[in-house]
Amino acid sequence: MQDFKSLGLTEPLVRAVAEAGYDSPTPIQAQAIPVMLQGGDVMGLAQTGTGKTAAFVLPLIDRLVAEGKQAPGRTCRALVLAPTRELAAQIGASIATYAKHSRITHAVIFGGVKPGPQIRALAKGVDILVATPGRLLDHMGEGKARLDMTRHVVLDEADQMLDLGFIPAIRKLLAAVATPRQTVMFSATMPKQIRSLANDFLKDPKTISVTPPSKPVERIDQKVLFVAQPDKPNALIDLMAPEAGKRALVFTRTKHRADRVAKKLVSYGHKANAIHGNKSQNQRERALNAFKSGEAPVLVATDIAARGIDVDGVELVVNFELPNVSESYVHRIGRTARAGASGRAIALCAPDEISLLRDIEKLMGLSATPLNDVPPVPEGDAAKPKPQRRGRRKPHRGQGGGKAGGARNAGGQPGGNKTPRRRRPKRASAQGGTGNA
Repeated sequence: MQDFKSLGLTEPLVRAVAEAGYDSPTPIQAQAIPVMLQGGDVMGLAQTGTGKTAAFVLPLIDRLVAEGKQAPGRTCRALVLAPTRELAAQIGASIATYAKHSRITHAVIFGGVKPGPQIRALAKGVDILVATPGRLLDHMGEGKARLDMTRHVVLDEADQMLDLGFIPAIRKLLAAVATPRQTVMFSATMPKQIRSLANDFLKDPKTISVTPPSKPVERIDQKVLFVAQPDKPNALIDLMAPEAGKRALVFTRTKHRADRVAKKLVSYGHKANAIHGNKSQNQRERALNAFKSGEAPVLVATDIAARGIDVDGVELVVNFELPNVSESYVHRIGRTARAGASGRAIALCAPDEISLLRDIEKLMGLSATPLNDVPPVPEGDAAKPKPQRRGRRKPHRGQGGGKAGGARNAGGQPGGNKTPRRRRPKRASAQGGTGNA
């Protein structure tokens, strides 16, 4: 059996890993660490939960210690890009754990918080900078950060950054990084744009593809409950009744729905929070910490907000709504059955989501166990999930829909839904009056 010392890591790092409770490397660590220690580029294909954070953090710290340099002000020696605040914070915590016996410095920057502390952290220069692309570009645009001294770059969850529209920002950032450099990219999938990014910025990369000994979906007891969309809130309450006190993740498609579902659960005595992009950073951190500690063991999340949630002991994942993208379902239920454990997942499937369920089952190569009778499969347009409705605005007074057949314009002609123009007030007179008293 391999150990971390046999991979070529120095004694302080091996000691930090042992103190963190790890004895032997995972497959992605065993393959990626030696390549990174030699300075080569890496293209890694690995799912969340396979240990890929340590696979790049450990050799990165080792190389920076060996180089023995110091970062000038407003620069970093190594850059790690992540798609979400939560994942960036998680990577920062891993760096702090593994670098405890070295003098390696790091900083984490992302949006949603005041920029002042981040600017001050960068002012003296840091060894490793963990950042979300948008906020880093903001700092660079203001002259508070530069990458011309950066010799190591890691892109974590590159496919998720593609989904979030960060690829143009990533290209700008990589173009600003020094050359020659070491570039490492990790992604769960390899869509065409990620492959193009790899071809443009990686030099003769070592491709590492890791498939877990047993796929997470095979260790998860998956069930589906067919229920009409309006009945889902009550069905969720019935499902969660015997799960009181257990750590559970509930997924919704929209931020508004996440808030409503969390409130519903709380009203029935569950300790639950919602986490999504409209929450402030402090709110998101409080919700995540309460979930980790068990203070509020139920977390209702959207897909984007859930990126970077790496919490062991999630016993149940509930898909309140099925995702439009089949791969997102696999990411969702992968939050349980981590580190070789088993898990459970239940999907609430409305009639107009049956086509999505079939696509998910086709992707996984297995079918979820139905908890009730399967309704007839809708045909044609009825088989497609209905788009999310937005709240309707009340029409302005005088807009279309009135008894007189809608508003009329200045010429007395029907004006449809156009709001009548307001007349400009007359110019004030020399005495300061309005002229229309």
